[in-house]
Amino acid sequence: MATSFIRTPRQYEQDCHILHSYFSGNFGAISNKEVVRIFVNRDSNALKLVCQTYSHWYGQDLLQFVSNVQRNNSFARIAYLRMVEPYERDAQLLRHSLFGGSLNLNTLIEVACTRPSSELLQIKHCYQTQYKSDLEKDLTMKISGGFKEILVTVLRSCRNYSSKVDMSLAMCDAKTLYEALESGKNIDQRTIISVLSRRNNGQVRAILSSYKQLYGHELSKSVKRSKCGQFGKELQVVIRCIQHPEKFFAKQLRMKNADGREILIRTVVTRSRIDIKGINKAFATKTGSSLENLVVREFSSSKNKNNDIVVGILVGLIKGG
Repeated sequence: MATSFIRTPRQYEQDCHILHSYFSGNFGAISNKEVVRIFVNRDSNALKLVCQTYSHWYGQDLLQFVSNVQRNNSFARIAYLRMVEPYERDAQLLRHSLFGGSLNLNTLIEVACTRPSSELLQIKHCYQTQYKSDLEKDLTMKISGGFKEILVTVLRSCRNYSSKVDMSLAMCDAKTLYEALESGKNIDQRTIISVLSRRNNGQVRAILSSYKQLYGHELSKSVKRSKCGQFGKELQVVIRCIQHPEKFFAKQLRMKNADGREILIRTVVTRSRIDIKGINKAFATKTGSSLENLVVREFSSSKNKNNDIVVGILVGLIKGG
């Protein structure tokens, strides 16, 4: 009976040898730069092949291994986030934000409002498959107030995914939103939610651009006023995240959080090759310092043997864009 054999380029075999040596504690056989290179230079498809090849050669599930030790190991956390399927990763982030202890609204907003609608569809499907539960129902159960209605609306809007943006429709929707905000003593929340629920994230960005073009200021400025109340404050957070995700991430990185390292790692890994350069620029504008400097400050304060690798990977991903 013929045995199955995974045919892979020699590059992946070499990567597997480096990682196996590292995780086996055979540090003398490799250099930190070799480990860094794997997680900076390989894309998600290449890393998937590395995992498959590793399983073939060493009989171990590499992804499961780093998953088991990622809680208190920054390098393992980076490795896991780089190797896991993005949809599975985001489904896990949402699940943990809802059921991992205290509710984490910032992470919920991050995933719901910065992922393209096409990806949100895949994330919701993955969530259903992994947890045998409906994401929208879980969110409704765990969140109260305006954020519940707004975030559920964003998640539902991805059903209307289209790769094309309709600017004429965006102009009409911008006028509708203006009327909902300006025509009475109170804002028309139902109309606002109705418009947002029928438009995917790409179309919403076009609406926000049209609103500024028509009325000379951002929609987020209109909803700041006192008559918009708490709903307006919560809508403003979501709108800003959809319209300017780089500013949202930069603000998260500036805040002093107990999970600051996790936010830094997750932001750099998940936004590399997307908008990490824009996040770096927004961060520098507010702080006068770069994300590279933040990484060095955060991970050079202790003598953990993994920290040189952690710094190398994160700085490499930032510079690579």
